[in-house]
Amino acid sequence: MSGAAPNPFFFKQPLRYLKWASINKPAYFFSILVGLAGPVFVLTVPPIRRYLGQEPIPKIPLTYPVPKGARPRPTGFDDE
Repeated sequence: MSGAAPNPFFFKQPLRYLKWASINKPAYFFSILVGLAGPVFVLTVPPIRRYLGQEPIPKIPLTYPVPKGARPRPTGFDDE
């Protein structure tokens, strides 16, 4: 028998498993934490920003505004 303890099962001892995973498989563990934090931030950050007084970011225009009236025709480029 080896001196190392076997891998803990998640459903039997979840806190012990999380501690084991953070030590033995840190890349997987922390990438899952960051991935789970995304939806939480989507739901919590906008109300907090409104509460603190930060105004919403204006939307980016998707079209160029067309000027009203006749447009001058460019001249002097010898393209006629």
